[in-house]
Formats: sequence, C-alpha cells, structure tokens
Amino acid sequence: MKPKIGLQLWSIQEACREDFFQALEKVKKSGYDGVEFAGYYGHSATEVAQALKENGLEAAASHVPFEALRDHFEETVAFEKAIGNHRLVVPYASFKTLAEWQNFARELAEVAKKAADQGFECYYHNHAHEFTEIPDKSMIEELLAENPALKLEADLYWIAYSGTDVLSWLTEHQEAVGLLHIKDMQEEPKESTEIGSGVLPIKDYVAVAKQFQLPWLIVEQEAFQEYAPLEATAIDYLQLKAIVEEVYQ
Repeated sequence: MKPKIGLQLWSIQEACREDFFQALEKVKKSGYDGVEFAGYYGHSATEVAQALKENGLEAAASHVPFEALRDHFEETVAFEKAIGNHRLVVPYASFKTLAEWQNFARELAEVAKKAADQGFECYYHNHAHEFTEIPDKSMIEELLAENPALKLEADLYWIAYSGTDVLSWLTEHQEAVGLLHIKDMQEEPKESTEIGSGVLPIKDYVAVAKQFQLPWLIVEQEAFQEYAPLEATAIDYLQLKAIVEEVYQ
C-alpha cells in the first residue's frame, strides 16, 4: 500500500492565520490526502471536522504541546477525537540537564499510557538538539528507555542537520518510527527548501517508508527561498508524489 501524503500546517501558518478554512481548501487542491495540525486558530472541533469533511482531507496527526496533554488531558483528547485524529505528537522539548530530560521522559510515559487507554498513539517529534544538547547522549534514547511503546515521528531533515546518519538511525529505530517528516535541505545557507531542490536523498527515505510500511509521509517546509509557502508546498507534493510512484511501482 502506498502511503498517504499529508502536510504539516506549520508550513503555511500565515495562510492558516489569515483564513484557516481557505488554507485547508488550497492544501486539498495541491493534492494532499490529509494534514497534520499545529493549532486550530480559534476554531471549534466541530468546525474543524466539518472543514476536513468538506475538503476530503484526513487528520493524519496533530502536534499538541506536552503541557496541553499533561495539564488539560480530557479536554485535549476530546477535541482530537472529535476531529477524527488518533495520533498525538509532542512537537518539542528542550532541557539543560540529563535529569530534566529523564523527568520529562517519565511524565511523557505517563501521558502516553493515558492516551493509549483512550485509543491514541503518542509520538515524539525530534529536531536536531535532542542529538546534541547533552554531550555524547541522544535524548531520543532516554525517551524510549522510559517508554518503549512511544512512537517516533522522525524528522529526517533535523536528524541529518544534527550530523547523524539518517538511514542507519532509521534502521536502528524501525520498531519505534511510525511517521516521517519529509523535507529537503539546501546546502547554503543550510535550511529547508522544496523537495527535489536540495541535497537530501529523499528517494532513499521513501524506500525506507516502504520497507517500514508507514501509513503517512508528512511534508514540512520551514524556510522559503523562491516561492511563497502555498506555492512551495504544492511543489513539495508533486515532487514527493512522483518519488512515491517510482519507489512503490
């Protein structure tokens, strides 16, 4: 089965702020199967669910701040259930000491268990600092040590940015990786760019997704050089779709 292609809406945050529902409509017109949320811009779960339905989009996942899950768990999961999402992704954490990271790992494990009891998968989404913040230690390993059932949304751009060998890392973490963030990297300055315009081996990443039988590939772009975000993410979709067709033929 080919994976569906979703867009992390952080990529088009200005368009979402201006008119959230029009932005969703444009995402669908670009070809995407679904979206990964990064906030709801003041809209109710009912309104978001209706917009997804009207545009034929699925909720691939939602980035939800850890504090919302820890401090407002019932309200948060009720919203996610109402929009048809069952993947909760903690998008970011950063601490100065190993002890703080280990405490966070324990808290995240408790939240993940509660989420699982409600029918959710709980993910952690990496940046580069998890590999470099504490010398000679990967904080991803600390999270998994406290919670072997934790799923990883592997942001391959940031893993590469950290200097880690992406393909080897994926192989080592196959059991945990459940979602991939796909974005390309331009060499100078080192920042994200449209898929196919950078230096990362996107085809190799898609081949791993096929091997892992992943349900979604999620596009994210955080920097824009020649194109506005909605134009750039439309290009991202077309480029990634072509690669998927080639790899899965």
